Amino acid sequence: MSGGGRFTQALRSSARPVIMEVKRRSAGGTDLMAGRTVAEVVARYEEAGAPCISVVTGRWFGGGEELLGEVAALTGLPLLRKDFVTGRRQLERSRELGACAVLLTVKLLPAEVLARLVDHALGLGLTPFVEIADAAEAAAVPRARECVVAVNNKDIAVRERGAGDLGRSGGLLPAVLRAGAGCAVSASGISAPADAARLLDSGFDGLLVGTALLRAPSPRRWCAALDAARTPPPPPSPPEHRLSTA
Repeated sequence: MSGGGRFTQALRSSARPVIMEVKRRSAGGTDLMAGRTVAEVVARYEEAGAPCISVVTGRWFGGGEELLGEVAALTGLPLLRKDFVTGRRQLERSRELGACAVLLTVKLLPAEVLARLVDHALGLGLTPFVEIADAAEAAAVPRARECVVAVNNKDIAVRERGAGDLGRSGGLLPAVLRAGAGCAVSASGISAPADAARLLDSGFDGLLVGTALLRAPSPRRWCAALDAARTPPPPPSPPEHRLSTA
């Protein structure tokens, strides 16, 4: 299976479809690692049953290409490179470093550039993880059936500072589904397990959660609370989702 196919399949087949994020700093500049190594964070995510991991390589969040390479060396889970990708070489470099999916932000890309990048990503075996913030952007996603279409609950115009608006996801889910998205995700600003459960129960195929999991005393317990809030609760994740970091 291609790298991109692995990412979507892992997310859609998971009983707990939460993309767990590795990032060094919050949007406000707060350290999120709290003295932990990247290996320790990745191990906690694997223990919690993560189907996929997002790696924030953007400089806003203290990231860089080396972080993606480090995470890829630690885990066999499918990886999303989360950054402002605007060119073909960034896609190629993402694959070289071990990504299976790559963030493309509709707000930042002219339509013709977005279409070329989606085509090139798919040609490389990468899943386009296309981020939208309104209905017009959802309708503009090219080859949406082959993409993850993600509603960003935060505003990139202010560098995602401040609380997210989870109502944006609820309001835009119908537009994402009308666009024919192969996988619908709610991303960013998701803190409480009960909110995460409501988003999944409303029809999202997956969630992307970063800061809340990095600040949680135990990602496994956060996920257990999510499971308990689901209607009905999901079955346990299969053992193969709990991979070794060796």
